[in-house]
Amino acid sequence: MLAGLVWPPQSPFGGGWVSRPGQLDPAGWTAVDFLDRPWCVSCGYPFAYDAGEVVCGACAARPLVLGLMRAAFVYNEASRKLVLDFKHGGRTETLPQFARWMARAGAEALEGADALVPVPLHPRRLLSRRYNQSSLLASALTRETGIPVEADALRRSRATTTQGGKSAKGRKRNVAGAFRVRERYTARITGKCLVLVDDVMTTGATLEACARVLLRAGARQVNAVALSRVVRPVNPLT
Repeated sequence: MLAGLVWPPQSPFGGGWVSRPGQLDPAGWTAVDFLDRPWCVSCGYPFAYDAGEVVCGACAARPLVLGLMRAAFVYNEASRKLVLDFKHGGRTETLPQFARWMARAGAEALEGADALVPVPLHPRRLLSRRYNQSSLLASALTRETGIPVEADALRRSRATTTQGGKSAKGRKRNVAGAFRVRERYTARITGKCLVLVDDVMTTGATLEACARVLLRAGARQVNAVALSRVVRPVNPLT
């Protein structure tokens, strides 16, 4: 407490003084584009106007393996620093705030969930990064919602190259066959509604690859909640 008086916490976004660690200052609240309705009832892609309970063109053309996908805010130039400071810079004081945002945006996907499942890192990448940001988000979301986390249910059995710069088809090829359900977890996920947790959603290829193996292992339904998502026009043919 004394340290907080001498060195007041600063916003992870703009550096302004805030009342508690991880909180945004007014500039941060204005800059971050939070996601809410109207959106696609399936993948959560935001609409410019309210068209009712409908799906986006991409979901209509190619239905998702996932039940529901939701994200807390748009990943863009304004929010990039917020995500990367957490992901690579060790700014974990933002976790409680992130969990509150994810719980709010992902309320439908989290309703009735039996467990949270973080997207795993390959062991080599985990060693270099020192922590799995998706596992930290899942643990924070557990504290916020009370939904238990199955932190080791999935493993990344094959190292993959970064998804950045790849087309939607390239992203799918990159993660195809990269995930496995640990055998000892099969009985624990059979018949359950699971929610995958990740930091950034772009095309959803990684989340869908994880969902496929969980469903093949016996899960009843798999939804997904991400901290952020890239929002751009989607061509279902790419």
